[in-house]
Amino acid sequence: MNPLEIIYQDEHLVAINKPHDLLVHQSSIARNAEEFAIQIVRDQIGQKVFPVHRLDRKTSGVLLFALDKETNRNLVKQFTNKSTEKKYWAIVRGFCTDELTIDYALHRDDGVLQDAVTKIKTLEKAEIDLPHGKHTTSRYSLIEAEPLTGRMHQIRKHMAHILHPIIGDRPHGCNKQNKLWLEKFGMKTMLLHAHSLAFTHPQSNQRIYLTAKPSQVFTNVYELLGFKTLNL
Repeated sequence: MNPLEIIYQDEHLVAINKPHDLLVHQSSIARNAEEFAIQIVRDQIGQKVFPVHRLDRKTSGVLLFALDKETNRNLVKQFTNKSTEKKYWAIVRGFCTDELTIDYALHRDDGVLQDAVTKIKTLEKAEIDLPHGKHTTSRYSLIEAEPLTGRMHQIRKHMAHILHPIIGDRPHGCNKQNKLWLEKFGMKTMLLHAHSLAFTHPQSNQRIYLTAKPSQVFTNVYELLGFKTLNL
């Protein structure tokens, strides 16, 4: 694994732009994985790191680590009490509603039902000459998603729930669309990117705003669809 892109670092914190398909840490769900963000960052900066939050293996973007236990406790509390702000970009199937709040409870793996709320804003829409099934064209939307709760695969499940699944998402996405993008463009990356994170620095009490550029695959699809909203 090449060195990870560090987007912020001081004596208490380090944040990276996590690439797609990299686990944050070891997981029983993916025993075949040999590399993990926590180990790569530790080796890269030469000291122990504590993951403050999580990103799905398939999701890219801002990932924050604390460099000591006190900082970690403070930041975990901020995530727990919802004083952080997280915004994601995603490319989804169909023309999504301009603005929408999805309030739809989700089940954990153990069956427990948890409340889950995501705010959605559609940034741009595109229709391209790509026949699919009975349709002569294909429609897509570029969205910004802000999860107000932190459930596993929340944005992915919520977008599937409103019938605008994220392109490249497995298993929550559209198998037909995923197959179409794989066959036509060789694309199998999930197009979900944690673009920004805001939090209060535990030591200075200053509000910190971090952003991460999307992957080349995300950018390629963005350009293929003719989107122009974002400054990539």
